[in-house]
Amino acid sequence: MKLAKNKNLIILAVVVVLLVVGIVMTKNAKPSVKGITPAEAKTKVEAFIKDNQMVPADTKMTLGDPVDYNEGLYEMEVTIGEGQAPFKSYITKDGKLFIPQAMDMSPVTSPANTTDASATPPADAAPVTQAPKTDKPVVEVFVMSHCPFGTQIEKGIVPVAEALGKNIDFKIKFVDYAMHGEKEVKEQINQYCIDKEQSGSYLSYLKCFLKDGNTDRCLTETKIDTKKLTACFAATDKQFKIMETFAKGEAAWGSQFPPFAIYKAENDKYGVQGSPTLVINGKEISSGRDSASLAKAICGAFTDGKAPKECSNTFSSASPSSGFGEGTAPAASGGAAATCN
Repeated sequence: MKLAKNKNLIILAVVVVLLVVGIVMTKNAKPSVKGITPAEAKTKVEAFIKDNQMVPADTKMTLGDPVDYNEGLYEMEVTIGEGQAPFKSYITKDGKLFIPQAMDMSPVTSPANTTDASATPPADAAPVTQAPKTDKPVVEVFVMSHCPFGTQIEKGIVPVAEALGKNIDFKIKFVDYAMHGEKEVKEQINQYCIDKEQSGSYLSYLKCFLKDGNTDRCLTETKIDTKKLTACFAATDKQFKIMETFAKGEAAWGSQFPPFAIYKAENDKYGVQGSPTLVINGKEISSGRDSASLAKAICGAFTDGKAPKECSNTFSSASPSSGFGEGTAPAASGGAAATCN
């Protein structure tokens, strides 16, 4: 379920599966003589998503009214979770294919890859399953604070980070553009500042925030020093001009969304394309978002014989639900590869 980072989209019918669950709605059927109406398309998509449990039962889903995209496709907005930004999906007018994502095949031109060749990711930068080994793995998770798939991996990785503690160098970082409005921009500055100046409280705050996204309640419950936070917020905003560019409606490098530049250098270094992106020891890693899979990926990055005893802990293999909340995702929901980008 990806949103295109560039406005010039080339819509591909290659996404005919939503990972584990097949998306072909009438496999091997004969071609339709007459296409379905927008209302029928909406009903068909809603029933298909619910019947295949692609969205957790306790998560709100809203479908917009389909509109003509071209002679063969309807376009519709899908919103999953309270307060989340919608993303665009497509259904063929014969009702046979549901295409949940658009993939941009055009190269993105940005200051990073036009002026600094060293910032361009190498050709082998595709995600891998095995990270390079070091005595103390560096684990970086790039998210957007209100991306439902970013919160999903955070819920999976926090128990692992707590268990491994100082045996790893763990950091939540933010994608260099924000898709979910002013609330996301402000929340990310808050989290950056809490981690920077009150790091002992950061994971406690994050766990609280992941329950329902209530910043004020979590600041109180985790006893964050709000005076210190306010001062850091102001200084950070001044340094990176975050709220100023947001207020002006400026778009990020090669994107239609406002920039969030705090971790711009790291985004460029790793070629981060969306939320979430997991990087271990400088390599983008493909992993499930459940704690067990993430622990395996991280513990596999220790030098042979150097993994701490905590790597033998039993971690949950249930994938957390996307969005805020404490539930788990259905086994065949396909959410483990969905991103905001």
